[in-house]
Formats: sequence, structure tokens, C-alpha cells
Amino acid sequence: MHSDTEQQNRKKYLKNEKIFFIIKKTVFLYKVFCRAKHGENNMIRIEKLRKSFGPIVAVDEVSFNVEKGQVLGFLGPNGAGKSTVMKMLACFLRPDSGTATVCGYDILTDPIKVRQSIGYLAENVPLYNEMTVGDFLNFVCDARNIKGKERKRSLDRVVPMCSIDSVYHQTIDTLSKGYKRRVGLAQTLIHDPEVLILDEPTDGLDPNQKHEVRELINRMSKEKCIIVSTHILEEVDAVCSRTIIISKGKILVDSTPNKLKEQYNCSLDEVFRKITRKKTVAA
Repeated sequence: MHSDTEQQNRKKYLKNEKIFFIIKKTVFLYKVFCRAKHGENNMIRIEKLRKSFGPIVAVDEVSFNVEKGQVLGFLGPNGAGKSTVMKMLACFLRPDSGTATVCGYDILTDPIKVRQSIGYLAENVPLYNEMTVGDFLNFVCDARNIKGKERKRSLDRVVPMCSIDSVYHQTIDTLSKGYKRRVGLAQTLIHDPEVLILDEPTDGLDPNQKHEVRELINRMSKEKCIIVSTHILEEVDAVCSRTIIISKGKILVDSTPNKLKEQYNCSLDEVFRKITRKKTVAA
């Protein structure tokens, strides 16, 4: 009798595993279909995005695509429109015109699916100071509907990945700026998104921590589509396979770090100054 019950339970388990596998495969095929429909490997497609704040045009009909496996360095002077583009991609700001798709989902018509597909590290990540690091990450899991064993796996993955084991039980208000940035990065990665939008990811980190984050970006780059906005051009050299320079809401250059250095025969810092100053003077 006991053996019959075990056999029935085993059959039920195998049946559930088969159903789970079919669902997982269906979701995968649907994503592949969406990508094929919206442009092969382009996980981000931006089409003539425009955003104004009163008389100031922050983003002026910007268009570009980013593929899986690319790390795009998104550069520009202060006020160039970088953060505004990122906020529109992350569905925090609505464009005046134009649109974009992330993993096949339109930012205007399907913002919830877009948010589920991305990890967004804002320039100033909103953290709750009275919470411990663990409480905050569990709160993020609640918001993203990550439960049970999946939650445990997610926390076991991101906590050591972001090197926040030692402060897991501390309240956020006791952390240094560098550790707060790491906690922000952990919440960005908690749901293992396909697309990462990172605004100044190493801001406030010491040289060792910066190196660790760059290594992490390099490790993730093969399986994800990543946009990195930064003023640290050595960071672009270290992690980016492509570079876009924007100024006054318009794209000035779309190339690779190596090609830009060869073309201008100087460091990336000097390339940046030459391009942004020349265009500013010309304007």
C-alpha cells in the first residue's frame, strides 16, 4: 500500500515537472518570437524619443538599438539627456513623442512587462534607511512577486554577488555610500533581468569596489543587454563594447571605444572632450 502511494506521488511529481518544462519552453519560444518580430537580437529599440521640460529640450528624437551581449557606454556632459533617456526606457518618464521597446515590449503600451524585463539602477536609488539590508531586499522580492524557493535562490545569488554579506543585518542608514550603492545594485539584479540600465553604477565606490563591479558587469555581459551611463571613461574602456556620446539631447557619436581612440589618436578622455567641445562651439 505504501509503495503504491509512493508510486502515485512520483507519477504526479513527474507530471508536474513535465508541465513546468512545457510552460518554461513556451515562455522561452514566445520571447524568441517577440525578439524576431522586433528585430533579431535587439533587446532595446529606441525610435525618435523626445522629451522637453518647459522650453528645454532634454532629449531630441534619439534613436538607437542595443543587442544582447552588448555593453553600451552612454556618455555625455552633465545635462546632456542621458538620465532622461534611461528614465523613459525604465518607464519612469513618459516621452513627448517617439517610443521604445525592451525585449519586445513597448514602453507606452506595455510598461509593466518592460519593468519586469529590466533591472534599473537609478543615479539616486531610493532606499529605506530604517530597514535592514535583508528587509529591504525581501521588500523588493515582495514587490516583484518573488516567493518561496525562488526568493531564497535570488537572495543567495545576489548577496554574495554584490558583496553585501557582512552588512545584511545592518540598517541602511548605518551604511557607507559605497555599501548603499551595492545594495542598490543588488535590488537591480534580484530578479535576474535580461536588460540592465545602470546609471553611474560605481558612484561612491572605492577603487577595489569599482574593480569588483566592473568584473561583475563583464561576467554578466554575455547573457544580458547592458547600458552603462558614467563619467568615468576608464570604466568605459574596461567594460563597454560600444559607445554613444550624447550632448544637448542629440547623439553625436555611435562607435566603439577602440575605434574612437584610433580615429582621434588619443585617450577616450581626450576623445570625449574633442567631440563634446567641438559640437558645443559649432552650435
